[in-house]
Amino acid sequence: MTENAATASSPTDTVRIPGAGLMLTADTWGDPGAPPVVLLHGGGQTRHAWGGAGAVFARAGYRSISVDLRGHSDSDWSPDGGYDLQRFADDVITVARSFPTPPALVGASLGGLASMLALATVAAEGGSPLASCLVLVDVAPRVEDEGRVKIQEFMRSGMRGFDTLDEAADSIAAYNPHRPRPKDVSGLRKNLRERGDGRWYWHWDPRFITGRSGVDGQRGRVDHQRMQNAARSISIPTLLVRGRMSDIVSDESVRELRELVPQSEIVDVAGAGHMVAGDRNDAFNQAVIDFVSREMPNH
Repeated sequence: MTENAATASSPTDTVRIPGAGLMLTADTWGDPGAPPVVLLHGGGQTRHAWGGAGAVFARAGYRSISVDLRGHSDSDWSPDGGYDLQRFADDVITVARSFPTPPALVGASLGGLASMLALATVAAEGGSPLASCLVLVDVAPRVEDEGRVKIQEFMRSGMRGFDTLDEAADSIAAYNPHRPRPKDVSGLRKNLRERGDGRWYWHWDPRFITGRSGVDGQRGRVDHQRMQNAARSISIPTLLVRGRMSDIVSDESVRELRELVPQSEIVDVAGAGHMVAGDRNDAFNQAVIDFVSREMPNH
């Protein structure tokens, strides 16, 4: 990335915003008065996971907000170490309610699960619409075990830390063999922190994964029935952007989502796995902006 390109994609500001009982950190782009788009990353990731998506939304006339989930990066960690899915959903509700108009919610993996549950929670309470539209990034109520176990093993493998950033890059390359390994690994400083022992550790609360075996740090398997019920309550326009090489969202996952959310649309991104935004940032951005601009015009 050139210096000019890096500057163009840099956030307008980094802010602290309220979650449900704690403070979250977010990067923002664009006019504060423009329609809001909230970007919610997956478990073990950070607000930096979206590549240039925040800046692309801003250029398209939106206010984009990329949030560090609780326990991740610069957001507060749960004081009691609790990270059940409802807590993430409550954070999504608090963030979405902070805007004068319902935002578009764009959630990857854990961020998508939390968004679905947040929408269901508000619907059950009879509240006003939480969001204008929903984008699920490689996640659906049905989560395949193969991908769940792979994520779990990758997250656990990093808990011992890395001697160098190059070692961390090697670990990521082994997890995502279809993505070219970056020659410059300095960008990993956004996702890792060097501790007193001189080793580099992923910048999230270890309690998020300790003793847990589910996708994105949740306890056990994702509660399929609970997420089915959540999906049935979704009445807003919904888009699933699936990585065609995903081991989390199968063809059966897609068929079920279509039944649960009849108004849902599906976009398959060729050459992408579970980390769609990172694998094919250009195709991801185009698909999501086309959908959001249709369902939430910026004028």
